[in-house]
Amino acid sequence: MKIICSTLNAKYIHTNIAIRYLKAFAAPEFSIEIAEYTIKDPVMNIVTDLIRKNPDVIGFSCYIWNIEETIKVINMIKKINSKIHIVVGGPEVSYDVLDWMKEVKDFDYIVIGEGEETFKQLLSGLQGETKIEEVPGIAFRKDGEIKINPQRNKLDLRELPTPFRFEEDIAHLSKRVTYIETSRGCPFSCQFCLSSIEVGVRYFDREKIKDDIRYLMKNGAKTIKFVDRTFNISRSYAMEMFQFLIDEHLPGTVFQFEITADIMRPEVIEFLNQKAPAGLFRFEIGVQSTNDFTNELVMRKQNFEKLTRTVTMVKDGGKIDQHLDLIAGLPEEDYHSFRNTFNDVFAMRPEELQLGFLKLLRGTGLRIRAEQHKYVYMDHSPYEMLSNNVLSFDDIIRIKQVEDVLEKYWNDHRMDFTVEYLVSEVFTSPFDFFQEFGSYWEERGWSRIGHQLEDLFKRLYEFLQSKKISDLDIVEGLMKYDYLSKQKYKPRKPWWDNSSSIEKADRSKFYQEIIQAPTRLGQDFVQLGLNEKDIYKHTLVDKFTFDLNKYLTLGEIEKKATTSLTYFDAKNEKALIFTAAEN
Repeated sequence: MKIICSTLNAKYIHTNIAIRYLKAFAAPEFSIEIAEYTIKDPVMNIVTDLIRKNPDVIGFSCYIWNIEETIKVINMIKKINSKIHIVVGGPEVSYDVLDWMKEVKDFDYIVIGEGEETFKQLLSGLQGETKIEEVPGIAFRKDGEIKINPQRNKLDLRELPTPFRFEEDIAHLSKRVTYIETSRGCPFSCQFCLSSIEVGVRYFDREKIKDDIRYLMKNGAKTIKFVDRTFNISRSYAMEMFQFLIDEHLPGTVFQFEITADIMRPEVIEFLNQKAPAGLFRFEIGVQSTNDFTNELVMRKQNFEKLTRTVTMVKDGGKIDQHLDLIAGLPEEDYHSFRNTFNDVFAMRPEELQLGFLKLLRGTGLRIRAEQHKYVYMDHSPYEMLSNNVLSFDDIIRIKQVEDVLEKYWNDHRMDFTVEYLVSEVFTSPFDFFQEFGSYWEERGWSRIGHQLEDLFKRLYEFLQSKKISDLDIVEGLMKYDYLSKQKYKPRKPWWDNSSSIEKADRSKFYQEIIQAPTRLGQDFVQLGLNEKDIYKHTLVDKFTFDLNKYLTLGEIEKKATTSLTYFDAKNEKALIFTAAEN
């Protein structure tokens, strides 16, 4: 038989570990070809490629982000060649199995849950070596009826073959994210998460995992993401792996983990702060809500005080970037409560704050008990909530406005100093700034059109002008600093009108003063050794109404007219800015 395992990834840089486990487990009895696409690829292109491979069996790995497009692909394949056996598996189709078989007539088989051994046994059945009716953990059709066999016992993960040693993957390792798992299952029972359904945590053979990581790094892997639901549930195990990665990592490699922050001990963080090279690790931390009643309703145990301690210690260490997650729409968390949650978490100033919306996934406790909280949600994937008893659809729309500008203005770190000043000194709270700006953004129709970098600055400035804030000159100065400091090359046309901030004559006068007395801009500028040509060609002069250097170093605003000179050198990652008090 010609067998293909396929999936539609969310992005090209992603890889699917599940189908690689299937391929590895099926060998040597079955030879499986991997075929990965993305949800953005035209359906016709995907179908054409698969059909040309002339398969007898195609297995699709299904998730909430790809199920709709996957069904379109399957439907077209069946129209072209109904004899091709279609097998689907993955978290999206492992629940409500009977419904899936009824709704999608083109599904021949569903592999339920953990699929390595089940899929291999199903292939034996399709080849006539065993009876399909005896394969545990599948749904299938027989004599016009749908049959569902109970799932098999869990696998011994220590015996699974590695999914990483395929020669065809080597060329892509440096360009894509490599996913790796060292355990399956989760010790917690969060009712919005599929991981809560599987009881207990099982571990892979850690020495095999280390060998896999060595192999991946040797062959060029740069971003390795651990998909364990709680990487640090075992402190000794996490410490062993951290030490291994610190000792044996190769330059340029980044490892990402999902961390439960409130159970991480201070001594572990101190170890990482002291021993881990900067940029080697990245933590993803699900906070979801700081409302204790909400967390109790979803059976989520969380000590926010300890979580804050962990996030703060990691941030103070300056070695590890942190990505914190929130979920809007959890039970009994209304708009006001979510505002508090957002402000609680933003107070920690994570490098990235991801604002998501509750998805009532098939099989989860929240979906089963959705009526208790009057949830209205999408019938199709991703099953996102539209409202509940305390959060209206209008509230959801408002929070989505926050999400939009949060991504552009905080997570992308284009205006760190500007946003910090606005959320600390100008607006009542961080949430209020993002909400007011997000609503303004939507009203202006900017969410429906594209933007360049300069547009982001212009739009924020327009919004602040509309608010008539009293210290707009300070904010404008910080916006200029944020813009200029990240440029490698002298901008042809800055987002502001340069002629309005400094006259040509004044600019020429300042240049001459600096050429005659470069010490006015400090020793760091003198050491650059710039000649007159360099100064005129590679610098930009502007004015500030406050002492910029004092604010950057001490965080204090002192109204004092200063002139800045920004030097752009492509050799540097960003521009260099020097200031001098006006005479």
